[in-house]
Amino acid sequence: AKGLRHILRQDPNVVMVGEIRDVETADIAIRAAMTGHLVFSTLHTNDAVGGITRLLDMDVEPFLLASVVKSFIAQRLVRTICPECIQFVEYPRDYLAEIGFPLELGTVFKRGSGCDGCRQTGYQGRAAIYEVCLVTEPLRKLIMQKRDGSELKQCAIAEGMETLRQDGWRRVAQGRTTIEEVVRVTQTDEVMAETTEEAGPVVAAETAPSA
Repeated sequence: AKGLRHILRQDPNVVMVGEIRDVETADIAIRAAMTGHLVFSTLHTNDAVGGITRLLDMDVEPFLLASVVKSFIAQRLVRTICPECIQFVEYPRDYLAEIGFPLELGTVFKRGSGCDGCRQTGYQGRAAIYEVCLVTEPLRKLIMQKRDGSELKQCAIAEGMETLRQDGWRRVAQGRTTIEEVVRVTQTDEVMAETTEEAGPVVAAETAPSA
């Protein structure tokens, strides 16, 4: 916070705050944005909307938060499918519906069977999935009222936000990662009944890696 105050005395156009960890840093960053500075920072949260609730929990004034913050972006890394051991697997429709997977994207997807190239994991490398929450007028009103995280998220989705899991499903449809990997690194988008048994995929066909 002390260093941030010193930086603001230099009248910069853009300020990058490594991480907002305490109330004092949050307050200075918000007030810097109020005075015309473009401010970027990071927070530890589970999703994009969690950035709003985190700052509210730090006692940032709701009217300040609603008036100066333009967007929150969340990111997760998913492992990508090994190109050397690709196979196609078919998932039961009931299982896909249960985890919220859009059935219009299909039921047969790529997966790595495991090979020496990927140390039998079926994965090589990583890719990012994103969630971008724009602070629109309806969301701004809810922030001013200090509504809870679930209500804020519902509003953000209604305003067009795509969740981390939804972006993950797109990566599955593109053949970049697997359903299991997306489920592992993201939260459910709605409350679903827990099941004791999980229906696994069925190998539909195997294919050699594309040249």
